[in-house]
Amino acid sequence: MTISEKVAYLKGLAEGLNIDTEKSKEGKLISVMIGILEEISMSIEDLEENNEALGEEIDALSDDLADVEKAVYEDEDDEEDGCCCGDEDDDFFETECPNCGETLVIDESILDAGVIQCPSCQQKFALDLSDDCCCGGEDEDDCGCGCGCEDHDHEE
Repeated sequence: MTISEKVAYLKGLAEGLNIDTEKSKEGKLISVMIGILEEISMSIEDLEENNEALGEEIDALSDDLADVEKAVYEDEDDEEDGCCCGDEDDDFFETECPNCGETLVIDESILDAGVIQCPSCQQKFALDLSDDCCCGGEDEDDCGCGCGCEDHDHEE
């Protein structure tokens, strides 16, 4: 039984009691309360309908967004398939401190400076910008990771 049906039932009970809503104070009170309950039940029904419609619209938008994400991110997935070693467009690189052995992640601006200060041991050291492969191999045909890919970015 919905709220509107329950309010209609109460209204019918009040009418069946033949309460005088014109002269009796209690009758007037009951009549006004039933009127308020009717308005509340109608508002609740409207909210429930709107909620259902919004839910359907959200589902449709979610499906559309999934299609857009698939189209946009599918291209990025294809680019990553070229080499298992990582994304060539990353502006961050890993190196190991020769003093303490800590693995450091550095960005391109620090690479340009050529000198790094280790945050762990506070020692400064120069970067080795040799022609080694980005993956640790000596040339582009052997990247060191065993993938056999030739898609590497080498410093000159």
